[in-house]
Amino acid sequence: MKPDQIKEWSHFFLTYKFALDEVETKLNILNEEFQFIHDYNPIEHMKTRIKTPESLMTKLRRKGLDISLDAAKHHIRDIAGVRVICSFSTDIYHIVEMISMQNDVRIIEVKDYVKNPKPNGYQSVHLIIEIPVFLTNRTEHICVEIQIRTIAMDFWASLEHKIYYKFDERVPEHIQQQLKGSAAMIDTLDRQMLELNEEVQRHRAQAHE
Repeated sequence: MKPDQIKEWSHFFLTYKFALDEVETKLNILNEEFQFIHDYNPIEHMKTRIKTPESLMTKLRRKGLDISLDAAKHHIRDIAGVRVICSFSTDIYHIVEMISMQNDVRIIEVKDYVKNPKPNGYQSVHLIIEIPVFLTNRTEHICVEIQIRTIAMDFWASLEHKIYYKFDERVPEHIQQQLKGSAAMIDTLDRQMLELNEEVQRHRAQAHE
């Protein structure tokens, strides 16, 4: 790759870093304001990541696309990603609602794997959003993937990812069934913890009456 091409690719990835910075700042502001108004913060923590050049090029090849900046920008929507971890399943939808109300954010796609889990039991809400990044000489509209899930869902997804990696994605059937069964237990745990939290909130409200 020529020096000018390297510079172009480096700047390309830099714009995605800026987009991640914008999204992370927005989420922190929303979380702090929610805490101020409701005395409760829906976001436990966040993780951000940007695909490596190697990973991006591999995905372009897998899709049969040219290895070019134009192909990457218009066809790969998860170059930049934010994972938002919540305490309760209801928090997921609070965050989706708050994001959708931002005037400079355009929601391109929503995949709700909480209401409709994947066959293996995976649960999470995935958003693809487009956010403006204001550069020195232009404005770029950058796609960012946001995954929103509970702590329990994140624990399961992390374990499932490690298992699939160890088995090179050829996981034995009995382990797949155990994973699916543990996903059902995770769902039950999430529901029980939500009910417990709602009961605590009711007692707090009654105590202040």
